[in-house]
Amino acid sequence: MTTYEEFIQQNEDRDGVRLTWNVWPSSRIDASRLVVPLACLYQPLKERPDLPPIQYEPVLCTRSNCRAILNPLCQVDYRAKLWVCNFCFQRNPFPPQYAAISEQHQPAELIPGFSTIEYTITRAPTMPPVFVFLVDTCMDEEELDALKDSLQMSLSLLPPNALVGLITFGKMIQVHELGAEGCSKSYVFRGTKDLTAKQVQDMLGIGRGAAPGPQQQQQMPGQPAGAAAPVPPAHRFLQPIGQCDAALGDLLSELQRDPWPVPQGKRYLRSTGAALSIAVGLLECTYPNTGGRIMTFVGGPCSQGPGQVVDDELKHPIRSHHDIHKDNVRFMKKAIKHFDALALRAATNGHSVDIYSCALDQTGLLEMKQLCNSTGGHMVMGDSFNSSLFKQTFQRVFARDGRNDLKMAFNATLEVKCSRELKISGGIGSCVSLNVKSPSVSDVEIGMGNTVQWKLCTLNPSSTVAYFFEVVNQHAAPIPQGGRGCIQFITQYQHPSGQRRIRVTTLARNWADATSNVHHISAGFDQEAAAVLMARMVVYRAETDEGPDILRWVDRQLIRLCQKFGEYSKDDPNSFRLSQNFSLFPQFMYHLRRSQFLQVFNNSPDETTFYRHMLMREDLTQSLIMIQPILYSYSFNGPPEPVLLDTASIQADRILLMDTFFQILIYHGETIAQWRALKYQDMPEYENFKQLLQAPVDDAQEILQTRFPMPRYIDTEHGGSQARFLLSKVNPSQTHNNMYAYGQVSFVATADGGAPVLTDDVSLQLFMEHLKKLAVSTTT
Repeated sequence: MTTYEEFIQQNEDRDGVRLTWNVWPSSRIDASRLVVPLACLYQPLKERPDLPPIQYEPVLCTRSNCRAILNPLCQVDYRAKLWVCNFCFQRNPFPPQYAAISEQHQPAELIPGFSTIEYTITRAPTMPPVFVFLVDTCMDEEELDALKDSLQMSLSLLPPNALVGLITFGKMIQVHELGAEGCSKSYVFRGTKDLTAKQVQDMLGIGRGAAPGPQQQQQMPGQPAGAAAPVPPAHRFLQPIGQCDAALGDLLSELQRDPWPVPQGKRYLRSTGAALSIAVGLLECTYPNTGGRIMTFVGGPCSQGPGQVVDDELKHPIRSHHDIHKDNVRFMKKAIKHFDALALRAATNGHSVDIYSCALDQTGLLEMKQLCNSTGGHMVMGDSFNSSLFKQTFQRVFARDGRNDLKMAFNATLEVKCSRELKISGGIGSCVSLNVKSPSVSDVEIGMGNTVQWKLCTLNPSSTVAYFFEVVNQHAAPIPQGGRGCIQFITQYQHPSGQRRIRVTTLARNWADATSNVHHISAGFDQEAAAVLMARMVVYRAETDEGPDILRWVDRQLIRLCQKFGEYSKDDPNSFRLSQNFSLFPQFMYHLRRSQFLQVFNNSPDETTFYRHMLMREDLTQSLIMIQPILYSYSFNGPPEPVLLDTASIQADRILLMDTFFQILIYHGETIAQWRALKYQDMPEYENFKQLLQAPVDDAQEILQTRFPMPRYIDTEHGGSQARFLLSKVNPSQTHNNMYAYGQVSFVATADGGAPVLTDDVSLQLFMEHLKKLAVSTTT
């Protein structure tokens, strides 16, 4: 008999699914009493190299308002060649090509191991992906040269059939022609004017009216290779990389920084908003509803035209959290409106927007965030285009799988089907609602609701979406015991090779009566999934609500959960106990309350936006690391071991490695740091010390090799200025307030029990004491 932990892990490995509850409550009121909603994290493109290649179309339920796909949970009558839909119980005949099936000879989609399966639609036309490079030229020569090198490198990583285009911008915007022989031609636009897609189309002379020859008028599908292939309307601006590799390489190498003079005390005039508008318009009128990426590289804030976030006077700094709180923001609302409208246009057409922002100051990610959040594009934040952080991250965008295809999917739609007893409350992730109404849409909206379909313009294997469900049966008529509820995820997407593919995941869980069998339900609680899903809900609310209100909401939910599932005697905090699969949840919530997702102190609005963006797209393991960083300890006493994220773990004779997802930090304790300063590691008799210093560096390199985006690497020691990154994350069990407790002198406290942190933050121990008091109290 497998344990729940093994069951949860198997399901994640096979289907890319983690549910908050693995046994479902059988009525609406029971579900609401569980505090944590019935929800799941789903990775549509979970890497499954073992899946069979299926070259036929899926079999659909014949009921027009169901259209669920045949799966291993359906009942099958092999003699009559019928199958019963597990969502609407319609009896469906198998299509003629299934005539030979029997219990011994089953099609792949009925085999229980293939609850996730992928179909390749061979009759759909194949379309190559489109990549548009949108390059900011307002930066110094060194930065621009480094960026040019990275762009040249990326050309060799694109699939040979991919279409590419180049738009550069500074004060003016230039759309470059790729087919011009002998001289480089570009169309120049003013950076202060916003253009519609129609205006861009007319000015660039693309589209039917401006086509110079009849061959551009009609694009005949399936022409023989000998006939002159029709030239697509935007051929001058978007060409297959195989044809324009040399021309584009030359264009990139000749790129110069923006020629407009910048007077003393002024900023560059940078037209990011208008340039993005032209890029979105270009793809909208040439390749609507086809996979495309606009890869935007910005070296500073938009300082003129639509989407302006700051003026060109250097004495006026870009907005801070304090300014936003005081409503002292001149440009913010208008800029957000501009970029939100662009994000919606791009998402509707299936195009994603990546933003690679490298500058020492803010560049306006806060205003531009919906461009990445709605379209699934990457948001990467660095200090310089010349840093390994940017270069390696950008290279990893074009990572390939075992079959040498790019690890990305384009223009996907994800549809959720569920049993009659469930309704869909909404989704939270890098997607937009397609507003497809259905009887299974819930009135209770969590995240993006009122739909059963969402658009995901681009996906990679770690992309994860959260979906929330509501149990609809009334308490008086609960679902009979022994039944199972089902959910099906259908993801249609464009593969990098150009094929249309459909990934189908079907799952089922048992119903249980929460009044008589609450222990069955609580045993199936997945505290890690619950922590990540609660974090997504909280961060989604944080975009609109005030900080203190959100923290109060988190605290209320946590107290209610402890009251429901804790074992205790009334009004006796010492009697409070939580079972093993709930015991870490309060700790996750404690770290979430302190995290940079909710505490904006010491972070710029752009940084907060970047951190929240990553939490909304990454899978469960990475999200948990963001919420509660991992700490490993290295010492002479044995192999490296995970230790508590606590001040008590900071010892003088240890090296610590902390992974916060965004940073990898190596901290040398006081004694180790002194030995290192005296160069003991270079003396042959201290070989073991040299190995101890090297061990965390090797482990850090392993993480740095695989993580996307590449984290910041910090090497620090006791008393070093960058030790603050560690001290701000650990639980302050020892502070200046209690380090003299029990009559100890300060020195003893530090030598044995870790390092005190100078903070007034509440420690986890105190947090838990208060939580126990409130949970057992008869008045709360």
